Amino acid sequence: MKVKINIDGGSRGNPGPGASAYVIKTPEGKLLAQEGHFLAHCTNNHAEFTALKRAAQACLEMGATELDIRSDSLLLVKQYLGEYKIKNQNLKDLIGQIRQITENFKAVHIQHVPREQNKEADALANKAMDAKHDVGCPPAAKPQPAPGTPVPASSAKPAAPAPQTPAQPAEQPAPKAVKKTAKKTSKPKKGPQQLNLFDGF
Repeated sequence: MKVKINIDGGSRGNPGPGASAYVIKTPEGKLLAQEGHFLAHCTNNHAEFTALKRAAQACLEMGATELDIRSDSLLLVKQYLGEYKIKNQNLKDLIGQIRQITENFKAVHIQHVPREQNKEADALANKAMDAKHDVGCPPAAKPQPAPGTPVPASSAKPAAPAPQTPAQPAEQPAPKAVKKTAKKTSKPKKGPQQLNLFDGF
């Protein structure tokens, strides 16, 4: 499944309180997920990279196979593509985590777009900063094709209880014997009842 992603991030103070945001849609424009994550203290670059990481992770969880990423941060795009060096160690660690996630996709495309073409993600990031907490709707939990295949294998294991079924018939005769004894005990009960009737006469 191919998805289109818009990401954005910002910091009020740089560093200061900020937020990262992403909007995921189908190529036809159907909204799949959108989230704005509040960051108590961050830089603009950290917020941008965090948005990319969270978006990639969300796409992985929903079973996407190809990503078309768009960001209005030229620096992020160039650094992700390896065209610009990353000097900050925290950003190096973050980009390393992002690459580990994106290795799970068949293809990852990323391009720089003007801010005018990234309004939804920008608005979501600002909304999270204003609210000072996460906003939006996360992706719906969808089973991935890879994890789905082992499920039938695990379902085959419950077949083990089958041998227990032959043991059940062995237990059935026991209640029958109980019924017989119940009948035997019921017979003597009838005797005393008749004697009581005669005594009444």
